[in-house]
Amino acid sequence: MYLLILYMSATLTYDTLLFGEFEEFPETADPVWILGKEFSALTERDEILSDISSRLWFTYRKNFPPIGGTGPTSDTGWGCMLRCGQMILAEALLCRHLGRDWRWQRGQRQREEYVSILNAFIDKKDSYYSIHQIAQMGVGEGKSIGQWYGPNTVAQVLKKLSVFDSWSRMAVHVAMDNTVVIEEISECSGCLATVHAVAGLCRRKETVLWKPLVLLIPLRLGLSDINEAYMETLKHCFMFPQSLGVIGGKPNSAHYFIGFVGEELIYLDPHTTQPAVEPSDDGQVPDDTYHCQHPPCRMNIRELDPSIAVGFFCRTEEDFDEWCTRIRKVGWISRNTHNWPADILIHSVIYCFYN
Repeated sequence: MYLLILYMSATLTYDTLLFGEFEEFPETADPVWILGKEFSALTERDEILSDISSRLWFTYRKNFPPIGGTGPTSDTGWGCMLRCGQMILAEALLCRHLGRDWRWQRGQRQREEYVSILNAFIDKKDSYYSIHQIAQMGVGEGKSIGQWYGPNTVAQVLKKLSVFDSWSRMAVHVAMDNTVVIEEISECSGCLATVHAVAGLCRRKETVLWKPLVLLIPLRLGLSDINEAYMETLKHCFMFPQSLGVIGGKPNSAHYFIGFVGEELIYLDPHTTQPAVEPSDDGQVPDDTYHCQHPPCRMNIRELDPSIAVGFFCRTEEDFDEWCTRIRKVGWISRNTHNWPADILIHSVIYCFYN
């Protein structure tokens, strides 16, 4: 009985709830930040909901082709972090091909770029970033098919899969040990040679084609609970124009965090099981179920599991230069408002350096 209760708890989905039970967005004077955009909850409620519903929302699916030919036909109960990985990468692809200001409109024929992006995530073996590809690539990271992933594992898998996406031509870099090394960014995005100063840092630069950069930074912000000293800095990450959000959540329950209001994080939740979708004959995808059309979920930042991965997208080298400047500024603020050991992404990530 005890094991049964644990299993039911781990696989609870919104299939068991009424969608009308989602809490309305609060009326508050606090600014609302969504992936680098600031909104007013008092005067821009429709704009907030339009922005959130335009993000690609990937959830549990059922009745898709068996993974590996003989494996699972549903990811309910184990695929939430994989779906969050899909969401953060899909946001990068939307920025790459459509721009951050693009908005989804229900029932309209969608642009070709959008259809190509969505097809890259459809639940079948030959889609670049399908649950099939992520699950099978995860075997090389020591994860058997059907096993739950952590943020670092899914980041590593997405990095490997991006190599095969010749259409998007993005460089995915996973910064380990809390450190972004600019030389590594230069190598993966195609920038080399001469010395160049940015925001007080020495870096190398040469005029070579820059690949749009997806920067994923796995972090641990405490032992069993998030350390309060990190909270304001983490919120600042959602204010960066390069923000792709954060993947993380609660123990064994992953969410895709896209912003915050006050002390609450705003997130898309993959814990809804929906039928798998097949593209139509003309290549269009029935896409209503790929956009969250109910009020966004929220949770107090103190409930966040300390193991996360933060994402940023730099379309150009100038975007990356600006990111370096901003991260140093956040570091300066944090060093003057928190205890010195508290500066994640500041003392830890801001140490971009060359040997």
